[in-house]
Amino acid sequence: MGRDPAIERRRASAEMTVNVGQQLRSRREEARLSLRELARRLGISPSALSQIETGKSRPSVSTLYAIVSELGASLDELFGGLGGGAPAPSAKPATAKGSVDERVQRSRTRSTIQLESGVRWERLTATPDPEADFLYVVYDPAGSSSQADGFIRHPGREYGFILSGTLEVTVGFDTYEVGPGDSISFDSTTPHRLRNTGTEPVEGIWLVVGRGNDARAAAFHDSGA
Repeated sequence: MGRDPAIERRRASAEMTVNVGQQLRSRREEARLSLRELARRLGISPSALSQIETGKSRPSVSTLYAIVSELGASLDELFGGLGGGAPAPSAKPATAKGSVDERVQRSRTRSTIQLESGVRWERLTATPDPEADFLYVVYDPAGSSSQADGFIRHPGREYGFILSGTLEVTVGFDTYEVGPGDSISFDSTTPHRLRNTGTEPVEGIWLVVGRGNDARAAAFHDSGA
């Protein structure tokens, strides 16, 4: 019997999952911030932050944005913890710039971040891009960008395209049901929330541009992140 492509993709994704807690702890230490001080700035308990850093719990989308913004870091830096852009065995020889093909990101070697509430991000660029976060996203049933139906906002502008499932997107006071083939764009500084209220996973392509223009600006969570 042949291998199930979906199972193979999930197995490869698990193998390439970034240790987000370890990455965040390293960047906190580089910034010479104590765990207690960073937790104070974020408005969460030191124990909650410690659990994220040790991998005992996963951050929500809103919490992750808040942490990287406070540390002056970027999502791409976290994904960079893995050399996810290795070429396939049949690929052409390495480019003159280095040993990694800087143009093609192979599906089986995408760096992955697994977040709270069944949200998964996979980077679609072979190397870090300081200008944009280009992501394949999955929202499992009940998956949400923040806990307790809270909203998030951060610098930049977002563009999303839905491949399968239906995603509920709330931007300010407006709520949209975005399904297969639909796309949406909005200013990320407007409070927003993404969640899957259906019974099947939502898969999509997401692009955030301009987020790095103010890395320490107003990324925050409005409720219990």
